[in-house]
Order: sequence, then C-alpha cells, then structure tokens
Amino acid sequence: MTAGSRGDVAPYTGLGHALSRAGHEVTLVTHGRFERLVAGSGVHFHPLPVDPRAELESPRGRSLHRSATGVGKLVRVVAMARALAGQMTDAMLAAARSSDVLLLAASTAPLGQVIAEGLSLPSIALPLQPLAPTREFGPPILGGRSWGGLGNRVAGHGVNLAIERVFSAAVPDARTRLGLSRGGARTARRSPVLHGFSPLVVPRPRDWRPDLEVAGYWWPYDGEARLPAGLRDFLDAGPPPVYVGLGSATVPDPAGLSTEVVDALRRAGLRGVIQRGWGGLEATGDDVLTIDDVPHSALFPRMAAVVHHCGAGTTAAGLRAGVPAVPVPVQFDEGFWAGRLVALGTAPRAVPLRRLTAGSLAAALRRATGDPAYGRRARALADELRTENGAAPVLEAVNRLG
Repeated sequence: MTAGSRGDVAPYTGLGHALSRAGHEVTLVTHGRFERLVAGSGVHFHPLPVDPRAELESPRGRSLHRSATGVGKLVRVVAMARALAGQMTDAMLAAARSSDVLLLAASTAPLGQVIAEGLSLPSIALPLQPLAPTREFGPPILGGRSWGGLGNRVAGHGVNLAIERVFSAAVPDARTRLGLSRGGARTARRSPVLHGFSPLVVPRPRDWRPDLEVAGYWWPYDGEARLPAGLRDFLDAGPPPVYVGLGSATVPDPAGLSTEVVDALRRAGLRGVIQRGWGGLEATGDDVLTIDDVPHSALFPRMAAVVHHCGAGTTAAGLRAGVPAVPVPVQFDEGFWAGRLVALGTAPRAVPLRRLTAGSLAAALRRATGDPAYGRRARALADELRTENGAAPVLEAVNRLG
C-alpha cells in the first residue's frame, strides 16, 4: 500500500514482482493512474482514490512553491495531505480484507497499521527514506540539513509528529469503524521496518533501534525496458546527451525553466534529452529532444550525465546507471539525496531549482561531464549496487510471518 507520486510507487512494482516470482500473490494498492506500472509484472492492482497529479496542479498544490523553507513546505503539504487521507480508508480496508500481510509505504503506514490491528493482520513497514530520528543527520523531509546531534533527533521527532497530524482525523475514524478504542494505540509487537535504499548510499545510523533495517534498493519493474524508435535514433545520431527531468515535481514557470535548461546545455556544448514530466518541460531543436515517460533503466546508461530533482527513485536510478549527476532539488527529501550524491563523489554540486540559471547549470554540467573522476566514482558505485538484492530481506520477513 503506497500513496503519492510516481516515485512513491515505482520501487514497489519491482519488489512486488520479486515476491510474486517467489510464489506469493501480491497486490499493489495505490492511485488508479499508476495501474499501468504493474502491467506484465504478475502483480495485481487495487486502486486508491485521489489523483496526485491533479492535486499538485491544483491551487492548493501549487501553493507549495510559495514556501522557500523546508518547514514551510512541510506545513503546507501536511495540510493538503490531511484533507485527502480519509478518502483512502475504504479502498485500503477493501484490499486488506482479502490479504494475509500488509506491506506499508511510509505514506500509508499510520492508517495501514490501524487496519492491520483491526483485522488482526501482520504488517511490515517499507519506507523509501530514513524517517526514524537519528543524531547523524537532520530529517530528510526537511532537506537533510544538520542541527547537531541533539537538534537532529529533536527535529526528527517533530517531523514524525507532523506526519501523525496528516492522519489525525482518518486514524480515529478507522479505529471506530474497526471496533477499536478511538484514542488507543497499537499494543501488538512492533512491525518490522525495512528501508528501500542501499547502505552504500546511506549507511544505517548507529543510534537506530535494532528492528530498523536497511534492505537495499527495490528496482522498478520495467518489463522489456525498450526505448521508443525516435529516441533511439536521436541517441545514435551523436555523442551521449544529458538527461534533464524533474519527475513528478511541478514548477512555477515551465517555459522559462525550459529555456534556461536548453541555454545551459548549449553553453556546455552538450546535447539533451528533456523529459516533460509533471512540470511540463519542453524544448525543440536538432540538439535537444523532449520525451514522455520512458524506463530510466534503459535510458540513463546511455547518458553523459543526468540532471534530476533527486527524488528517491530517480536518485537510485542514476546511481544504478553509473553516470554522473547534477542534482536540482525542488523540495522535501530531495535536498537530502542531493547531498548524498555530492558526498559520494558522483555529482559536483547541487543546483537547487530556486537558484538555477543557465550559467549555474552549465558550470555544473561542465564539471560533471568534463572531470572523469565523477564518472569513475559513479561506475564503481554502480558495480557495488549490482551485488545487492534489496528484495531478499523483504522476502525473508514475509516468509517469517507466514
């Protein structure tokens, strides 16, 4: 069960496929617009209401751009999500009633755990980001900025309280419907928590509880992962281009940003593949090609570098491809992942969207593509990631519950 944008869904398609191949019957429970992501995977689908793209493009969603700080954006997104959370209860309950185990993304865990309690089902939490408070870094959802050891832990607890606020109406209502005490808390044994990122990228914090595990990445199910003919022709017609895409992020001025991106590519002497995404980026010319969604696993290895918003899933895809990155974080945990790429030596520096200009992006592109050290580090890390099997710990945990 997961809710949110494409990046909050795609990793679970690959995890579900792996569980299905191991003999389990798996259903992905998420927004209806993502049903096509499981086509051919052996994973069933159960739709949740709410269209996340429509919400982000609504006046309420676009108001996120008016907040310049991580705390301000968190306040706005909590208010937006709180208004939507209760709409998911019926669909989640219906899916759970025909299930034996609930696997819960962070975006559904507070409500899913109540449903699991009410139906006497075991559950496993499967977050894509490190959410538990730690002294080692600040909360990723606030960009990963450090306030020192104590400050980081306090901020982490504050973020978790904000997340509880999202479900402050939906959870008591669900408890009442399930015959549970309205204000009670779950008293059963704590659910296992397995995180869907690699310890090579974010080492497990030393002050975490023993039950908080880092499993490794869950790669999206891409089927045959073929690229469209027009895109293949463009790739074959010249040197490796640079990918530019902001995934599911919306932007205040798509036309202006597209102009800055094309100008940056040309200043750096690079061709570009620009993914339209939910932000509506668009460019034309012999040296640039605008595309819609294509499998990153097939596209990224053919790039000279990838410029992206640093969502958890896109960050993972770039690392898997072994190519340098130029992070352009927009909001929430994207600043945290951008910082990790820089610390790992696979990106020269971050160029936050609010400060992006053709000049700043061109300078970062020249470094990423001109200094071979970034490519060497990216390829070495990709080689290490290929030795990991992030689905295996989840399969073991599911089998233990069975």
